[in-house]
Amino acid sequence: MEPVSLFDLAAQQARWLSVRQSAVAGNIANANTPDYQAVDVEPFERVLDNGKLAVAPTHPGHIPIGTAPGAVNVREDADAVVNESGNSVSLEQEMVKAGEVRRTFEMNTAIVKAFHRMMMMTTRT
Repeated sequence: MEPVSLFDLAAQQARWLSVRQSAVAGNIANANTPDYQAVDVEPFERVLDNGKLAVAPTHPGHIPIGTAPGAVNVREDADAVVNESGNSVSLEQEMVKAGEVRRTFEMNTAIVKAFHRMMMMTTRT
């Protein structure tokens, strides 16, 4: 087992967010394409559950909390409604997803900055 650091976890989430942002952008770009099926990525929690690396407790009293990140899979969007043209893209849903991606990127960045500040404060002499 290898330990999982906050920076590694944040980097994995940033990669996942990048893939999700690409999927959402592709859906929006194909909003008028006949028979196009909207796609989305599997939730980040599921990516963490399917990971290959396990969180390693550093002390015998620590409780194991799951696994580290794995691969990201793109899947058809189960919530999509199909139009007469066979297209399942809803611009409203895609804009909501784009907003979620942006907010999650901002939160990820804020957490990494805060953790970095804490590390810098502990290493100052």
